[in-house]
Amino acid sequence: MENPLHHFELHPIIPIQFLGLDLSINKAVIVMWMGVALVFFLFMVVIKGGLRLVPGKGQSVAEVSLEFVRGMVDEFIGEDGKKYFSFVATLFFFILVCNLIGLVPGSYTMTSQLVVTGAFALIIFFMTLVIGFAKHGGHFLSILVPPGVPKLMIPFMIPIEIISMLARPVSLSVRLFANMTAGHTVLAVLFALTLSAPAWVSWMPFGFTVVINVLEVAIAFIQAYIFTVLTCVYIGDVIKLH
Repeated sequence: MENPLHHFELHPIIPIQFLGLDLSINKAVIVMWMGVALVFFLFMVVIKGGLRLVPGKGQSVAEVSLEFVRGMVDEFIGEDGKKYFSFVATLFFFILVCNLIGLVPGSYTMTSQLVVTGAFALIIFFMTLVIGFAKHGGHFLSILVPPGVPKLMIPFMIPIEIISMLARPVSLSVRLFANMTAGHTVLAVLFALTLSAPAWVSWMPFGFTVVINVLEVAIAFIQAYIFTVLTCVYIGDVIKLH
């Protein structure tokens, strides 16, 4: 049976070395470019087609999608969320499209790389710190002391809150990485069983493959949604000092 993790291996397509850094172009890089290009193309098609008071199909889908993201921003960030809407929407659509591209046979699941999801999570983490200090100054550090905590408990609560904050980028990155990796690994194993099993029973793993493929489409949406919701929650927390 072929190694079920072969799908996640990366090999340089165009080797590039610069100042000791490996900047080679591989399948993950290409998928990132495809994700950006596809999101840009889909919205440009709607804009170039002209925005109408009575929207057509493409405009309706775009408006519903943006309203969906706007709902998350309004719910978890609040009134100050307008300035972060573009970032949140870009994050959601990029992750969603890259998740879906990964379901195409022969492509690559970019979000199955921990270094990619980790980079997203670290950017969001440091961005929330910048937002917090920019909005509240030194008072932002009060986020480490939950309201109503007795003074005697403060020395114990501060380390716990620091660990909790540092755990955010870890959980954010691992959640997306683990879910996308697990689903594709199961698909690879079932597909290998379909090819290696006797003809009279090969329909069973093939049937499971079809079912899990459908579930993977749903998971692609769910994981993009969860990642975006948590981003909004973290931004909302540093703004409201919750």
